[in-house]
Amino acid sequence: MSILVVGSVAFDSLKTPFGEREKILGGSATYFSVAASFFTDVRVVAVVGEDFGPDEEAVFLDRQVDISDLERVEGERSFHWKGEYGYDLNVARTLDTQLNVFARFKPRLSEAARQSPLLFLGNIQPDLQMEVCEQVGARLVAADTMNYWIDSTPLELRRMLKGVDILIINDSEARALAEEHNLVRAARAILSMGPARLVVKRGEYGAATFTRESYFATPAYPLEDVFDPTGAGDSFAGGFMGYLAAINSTDEAAVRRAIIYGSVMASFDVEEFGCERMRRLTYDEINARFRELRAITHFEEAEMPPF
Repeated sequence: MSILVVGSVAFDSLKTPFGEREKILGGSATYFSVAASFFTDVRVVAVVGEDFGPDEEAVFLDRQVDISDLERVEGERSFHWKGEYGYDLNVARTLDTQLNVFARFKPRLSEAARQSPLLFLGNIQPDLQMEVCEQVGARLVAADTMNYWIDSTPLELRRMLKGVDILIINDSEARALAEEHNLVRAARAILSMGPARLVVKRGEYGAATFTRESYFATPAYPLEDVFDPTGAGDSFAGGFMGYLAAINSTDEAAVRRAIIYGSVMASFDVEEFGCERMRRLTYDEINARFRELRAITHFEEAEMPPF
């Protein structure tokens, strides 16, 4: 099944302890679509300015991501985020945000986009997420959000949550949304808001998923070199949703494998800046890392020894 992703295509300027990059391609829709394209067909709805050129376009086209619904605005610039990471790569410090064309973004959906069976709503204004959701007859809808929307548009966000099947957010966002310090209590509160499933991204500590009846968690893939964590969460979501689309299933076993594939895709994303590592990624590498992560988390059942 194909996936429609609605989100941002942006330029990022980054500084980490391991290097710097100026105006490299980023944005939630970019990272998600590149990761998901290893599993299924992906269509992107976003907006860019005239600074989006052939080099940026190639990132999508090389992965056969459909960008026919990508709106291009002449005479204006694309969304630009500038940030810095210290040695705690879980925390980004925003230095500058220029919304540019993204400030007036109103998703325009073609008829083909409206027929997409799976929909991922990237981190955009909750009202826009709801508008898209109402236009697309998707069988499965997943969404992301962030602390800015949790704090500034709580009522709109709550309305949006009633229309999604899966919410994919990080652990600090889950606690803020639920106003609960304990993650288990936070998950229970969020599930009562509408989603049937919550997926919590926990950075270097892995990921977890909750429903009203089940819980599953996995560690992150252990890496020696992490250069740029930007986009890791969206790459995770792309691997997660891409796998579910590929096997056309959302049962518990499928979701648990999808969590692993999400973690695998995120682990590749952070190894280099932007989409650099993902553009060289192979299916053999993905499957090998999936097997490694499975082996790391496997243990045999045993009885307590006698004392």
